[in-house]
Amino acid sequence: MSKKITTIGGQALMEGIMMVGPKRTVAAFCDEAGTISTEEISVQRLTKQHPLLGKPFIRGIFALIDSFRMGYKALSLSADKLTQGDEEELTGMDKWLSDHLGDKLTEVVMTIASVLGVALAVVLFFFLPTVLFNLLVSAAGPSIAGWRSVFEGVLRVGLFVGYVAVIGLVPDIKRTFQYHGAEHKTIFCYENDLPLTVENVRKQRRFHPRCGTSYLILLLVIGIIVGFFIPFSNPFLRTFTKILCIPVIMNIGYELQKACARHDNLLSRIITAPGLWMQRLTVKEPDDKMMEAAIAAMEAVIPENGEDLIR
Repeated sequence: MSKKITTIGGQALMEGIMMVGPKRTVAAFCDEAGTISTEEISVQRLTKQHPLLGKPFIRGIFALIDSFRMGYKALSLSADKLTQGDEEELTGMDKWLSDHLGDKLTEVVMTIASVLGVALAVVLFFFLPTVLFNLLVSAAGPSIAGWRSVFEGVLRVGLFVGYVAVIGLVPDIKRTFQYHGAEHKTIFCYENDLPLTVENVRKQRRFHPRCGTSYLILLLVIGIIVGFFIPFSNPFLRTFTKILCIPVIMNIGYELQKACARHDNLLSRIITAPGLWMQRLTVKEPDDKMMEAAIAAMEAVIPENGEDLIR
């Protein structure tokens, strides 16, 4: 018998880690004193509530929505734990926000940040590449029009890689990337049927084919192919059409990633190679406490009835 490779997943948090099992989702946090605590993330998954949403070529978009919902709640818990015990007196706008929003302050700030982040992503990854290529066509002539999708796709990949490389220099983000490494190593240890100890986890690889980073790179590559079939050059119309295509791209990418995780051959290695390379930026070597946190979260989500086994 072997571990079902799609059963356990995870997500790195600020000073913590979240593990997703078939029945439970648990976040483990490590405070400044090195004390590790766990907390269950109670989110009803859409793919579990409605079986139809878990069917192939439908489940990709809804699995990602579930992941965002669970990650959002876990990040809120992480932010709350980071600010616990902060006795600094608030003044000005901070005090006004705290007085009027109270316990909802973190949620409101994260919602606003998420909306602004999505808006910025649409401008940078969809609108800007089209505008720049239109300027290039005006300068070089219509003979290069066939290269539109390649130009836009390569630019999007470059922007993404550059963004990740820059934020990885921030100490707090670097620690989050280390927790990302702890997540991968712990999942590998579990999938290899080894006891979950720091020593065993430390020996595992840190680059995992089912990583979210690999998934994003795969979506960017699929987006280049889809872009060939979008005939519009108007930035607004082309951007709108690309946004409409996102669910299709996400579902195709999800199924491709699952297939590559199940089959180790030349084609699957070619498909996963860009994502594994990208993980060199987003997955760093963890310290022992980070691995302990990942182990604590993993042990809390491992099912007792053997449903994580393929017989």
